[in-house]
Amino acid sequence: MTIPSLYIPDIPPELSARVPAEQRGPGRGRDSVRLLVSRGTTVDLRAFAELPDLLRAGDVLVVNTSATLPAAVDGRLGAAGVVVHFSTRGDDGRWAVELRDKDRRGTTAPRAGGPAGAVVELPDGLRLALEEPLAAGADRLWWARPSGRDALEVMRAYGRPIRYAYTERDQPLSAYQTVFALPSPDGAGSAEMPSAARPFTEALVARLVSRGVQFAPLTLHTGVASAEAHEPPYPERYAVPPATAWLVNAARAGGGRVIAVGTTAVRALESAAGADGVVRAAAGWTDLVVTPERGVRVVDGLVTGLHEPQASHLLMLEAVAGRAAVRRGYAEALARLCLWHEFGDLHLLLKDESGNALHC
Repeated sequence: MTIPSLYIPDIPPELSARVPAEQRGPGRGRDSVRLLVSRGTTVDLRAFAELPDLLRAGDVLVVNTSATLPAAVDGRLGAAGVVVHFSTRGDDGRWAVELRDKDRRGTTAPRAGGPAGAVVELPDGLRLALEEPLAAGADRLWWARPSGRDALEVMRAYGRPIRYAYTERDQPLSAYQTVFALPSPDGAGSAEMPSAARPFTEALVARLVSRGVQFAPLTLHTGVASAEAHEPPYPERYAVPPATAWLVNAARAGGGRVIAVGTTAVRALESAAGADGVVRAAAGWTDLVVTPERGVRVVDGLVTGLHEPQASHLLMLEAVAGRAAVRRGYAEALARLCLWHEFGDLHLLLKDESGNALHC
């Protein structure tokens, strides 16, 4: 898979959002971020709170209800202190984990995984036996078998949200939950926040509903998406309920637009869509990577954050809106000093009025 290097060579450090929007000044809230709006190659910069003015009755916003886990837990690997990032729980009881070295800023630095047979000691007697890399040829994430304690219980008691060095300080778990987050019956959740939904507030949702915009919930539990590596996403657990499938199909039949909130919502919804463009209730694991070659079958638009230059998500953006639109949008993001990462500004990409993505 080739990620096109046509956007930016690197993100200037000053354009990393270091704290949540509501902590950047008095009177600010979660929705106090900006929104790039791309319609074809036309780009506007708006306030995110103006989103209801940009949508119309009959549109459907597809949202991910996965709650964020306190997935970073301190432990020891032999004599070394490490941080364990719990990524994904497998059907066999194992966890995919990433190990990171501690640093003096309280964040973590990447380290190689393994070796097989090594045991990581965590609080309350939880032990993780490293067994094998999650994917052949990649040793950043490893399958680990827990023993002694339930991993979710230890996370809830001792964990904290995963964060990276571009953020200023640790934040409470509540800062990483979206307004759509719901507890999972089995305690599962996302290693990292489905962050495109973070700027939504209850008041903004009410305004959208009053405008005739509908919400369609689904679930995709995100795994670790390291800021230092840009592999395609690994298989992740998802569920598209029957009511959401019906709502999306009805909206499409009635001329409404289906706009996904976040790349996770795209991945789950497109995994449940057949070649005929009909969405059917589905649940399980998805390894779908949305590319321009594959295209999108259901999604007409996407609300997403700003992605790093080599992120595989850029291919998904191209599939939705076209390469020319993504290229122009990112040029404007740089020129207008938009902020990157999970606490940063958002980007609404819509297909052009003819319904065709632009490729050039």
